[in-house]
Amino acid sequence: MGRGKLRIYLGAAPGVGKTYAMLSEAHRRAERGTDCVVALVEHHDRPRTEVMLHGLEQVRRRALEYRGTSFTEMDVDAVLARRPQVALVDELAHTNIPGSRNAKRWQDVEELLAAGIDVISTVNIQHLESLGDVVESITGVRQQETVPDEVVRRADQVELVDMSPQALRRRMAHGNIYQPDKVDAALSNYFRPGNLTALRELALLWVADRVDEYLNAYRSEHRVSKIWGSRERIVVGLTGGPEGRTLIRRAARLAEKGAGGEVLAVYISRSDGLTSASPKELAVQRTLVEDLGGTFHHVVGDDIPAALLDFARGANATQIVLGSSRRRSWQYVFGPGVGVTVARESGPDLDVHIVTHEEAAKGRGLPVARGARLGRSRILWGWLVGVGGPALLTLLLTHVDADLGLANDMLLFLTLTVAAALLGGLYPALASAAVGSILINWFFTEPVHRLTIADPKNLLALVIFVFVAVAVASVVDVAARRTHQANRLRAESEILSFLAGNVLRGETGLEELLERVRETFGMESAALLERAGDVDPWTCAGRAGQGRELARPEDADVDVPVGDHMALALTGRVLPAEDRRVLAAFAAQAAVVLDRQRLRHEADQAKELAEGNRIRTALLAAVSHDLRTPLAGIKASVSSLRSDDVAWSEEDEAELLLGIEEGADRLDHLVGNLLDMSRLQTGTVTPLIRDIDLDEVVPMALVGVPEDSVELDVPETLPMVAVDPGLLERSVANLVENAVKYSPDGRPVLVSASAIADRVEVRVVDRGPGVPDEAKERIFAPFQRYGDAPRGAGVGLGLAVARGFAEANGGTLNAEDTPGGGLTMVLTLRAAPRGGEPPGPWESTRAGEPTHSVEAGGAREAGPSEEPPDSDGPPRSDRPLRSDGPPPAGGSPRSDEPLHSVRPERQTT
Repeated sequence: MGRGKLRIYLGAAPGVGKTYAMLSEAHRRAERGTDCVVALVEHHDRPRTEVMLHGLEQVRRRALEYRGTSFTEMDVDAVLARRPQVALVDELAHTNIPGSRNAKRWQDVEELLAAGIDVISTVNIQHLESLGDVVESITGVRQQETVPDEVVRRADQVELVDMSPQALRRRMAHGNIYQPDKVDAALSNYFRPGNLTALRELALLWVADRVDEYLNAYRSEHRVSKIWGSRERIVVGLTGGPEGRTLIRRAARLAEKGAGGEVLAVYISRSDGLTSASPKELAVQRTLVEDLGGTFHHVVGDDIPAALLDFARGANATQIVLGSSRRRSWQYVFGPGVGVTVARESGPDLDVHIVTHEEAAKGRGLPVARGARLGRSRILWGWLVGVGGPALLTLLLTHVDADLGLANDMLLFLTLTVAAALLGGLYPALASAAVGSILINWFFTEPVHRLTIADPKNLLALVIFVFVAVAVASVVDVAARRTHQANRLRAESEILSFLAGNVLRGETGLEELLERVRETFGMESAALLERAGDVDPWTCAGRAGQGRELARPEDADVDVPVGDHMALALTGRVLPAEDRRVLAAFAAQAAVVLDRQRLRHEADQAKELAEGNRIRTALLAAVSHDLRTPLAGIKASVSSLRSDDVAWSEEDEAELLLGIEEGADRLDHLVGNLLDMSRLQTGTVTPLIRDIDLDEVVPMALVGVPEDSVELDVPETLPMVAVDPGLLERSVANLVENAVKYSPDGRPVLVSASAIADRVEVRVVDRGPGVPDEAKERIFAPFQRYGDAPRGAGVGLGLAVARGFAEANGGTLNAEDTPGGGLTMVLTLRAAPRGGEPPGPWESTRAGEPTHSVEAGGAREAGPSEEPPDSDGPPRSDRPLRSDGPPPAGGSPRSDEPLHSVRPERQTT
């Protein structure tokens, strides 16, 4: 019996239609005669999904009791006993009720697959285990129910059910996903356009990577070496010359012509690790290609055409873009050039584009900086000319009937010696001189065929020949080495000049500098280590690359000290001594960069202090009128009361006393905000954090506003928050006061609260004129009043103080548009940690509250614990519990719920 096949419908968010697509596939298979059953599918009260269940056999579910409440789960034994060809299992990441056969539903699916049953299932991208941190950073929701990536990767088919964020929000607004009373909360929380767009991108990228895995596995399995143009990957060969920018832009235009085109710019340097091109120009080109959406790669290789082709084939590229050669016409005698060689050897699977540019045929601006060592091919030719050349020349002279004379014969042999020196250096030339002198003595000096010389003149001529040959070879070798050294020094100077310029201009951070060190010398990793004293342990100040971690500089392959307590450490290979000079310069510059970063941090701190001084100066200027206005009113009322010239009636005295009281209250409010802002700016706010319920704090913040101007909606079932109650009260009071100020008559401000993941949100909603997006952050700045607020309305510190106190409590305060018009202030606070053992995914925010799904009339309805949802269903906390009896008390939302919880009747304050 073989293993069953798994097919998964993957979605970016609830509501995209995964369950609907799964049921449609089941109907198609059933029409073809396939035995399909519904092992477990949730329709979430969606009429269209519920209709799709008609006509499909449903396996009964297993009933379980948990904490006095009845739940249902998939009955694995019943499905195994039924043994269908295909089983539909919804919500692959679901956590089963304690007492079930397996802890997770994907484990139930594994049993069905092992029994030879094909399974069709669904899962959302946010439930993949490896993406938990990414999804939490995007949505603020930590997924409690996850499925291992390997389970989804092992699926025989993964089909993406895609929908644009705008279309999904329209579907939700039309009531096709959630009930109408849940729509506003959903759209303003988990289902924001930014959240949906980011989740969609995650899903598309994950599926694209999966497709690449399938393709690479197939190519490897079938030993396919040819390039398959599944999508356009364009490799741009860079030389470091000015034509590189033209090539990059041309490649970007080619990539735009096809969907999913990708540009890979590659610079190939020689194995000595030192670039022969202008580092400044390469840096500009690297920035350009990254700005255009491509990637930059640095490859080491002595054979540039071969290295370029290997890189292109390894990246499964479809096109290579090269520039016309900058060599002059006479330089082609040394070879066809890189472009022609690549085009000749690329084969039929790689297209090579030769792009013309302004630098073509103008000569190279930078010489090739070679090391002092000659290449293998030159050394080989040097030995062949130095040893084989004299032998061939001797054979030629002995078989040609021409008496050239001993002097001419020696000149011919001397020519071969010079050629050997030019090609292979000193040692092939010395060998050529030795072999040539022996052959001249044996074949051309009397007596021939003997190593003795009868004529002293011939002996002198032979000695002179050897001396001249050695001298010429030495001079030629020294000149070649000096040329190589000059080129190397020129390359070093260009690198150091570029390095110093970048560091002085502050364009390079420590990690970027270490990455340049690693790439320049072809190392695995580069790290800057430091310690405080001679006996203190080493710490890593910065690191680049993927090499092993280093506890001390001595563990590295190469270490360069920088002062007494700092060192640059590299791993990968041992560098020659000639490279350490440049490496020492890099090390010194790395120390400078580190010092500059620390100085910048200190400067930022000084800037904060200067900002505090500026705020205090602005404070004095801003309050010169606003403080004097209530003081003037109080002074006038007091003077009137003390006047003996007027006999005030009781009503007049009461009115004057009321004016004094209102002026004093207003003055107290202004002074309080000013003092609070001063404390925030100087960092002297020390919150006393304790656990407290919101319904104890929020009503106290509404004392200063008219009773009929605010509606309060703070459920008692919310988790406690860890805050300073006084700071929270001041923050909420400022928000409510601001909202009431701008809310139109007859439209009370709504103050509501809900739980989301490990946070609690307080929303202050008004129906006023609202604030445009570009001004939403500016309204939180001190002394800012948006729009045409009257001068006497305050100094513009209310929202600044509210945000400051929110951040002091470890929360955040942001402004959002109110659906239908207006402004919503969202105050996010930390939920208080729960005592005892952490609840499982099926448990509620507060211990003892069953929140898993319950059964009612055969239909499964989800409890408050399962948000973000496992499927296309609405957030679990937003659906009322249904059972044969009353719902359990205290149905609080789980901590990872992105929507408002079920609310009691609103209370008007």
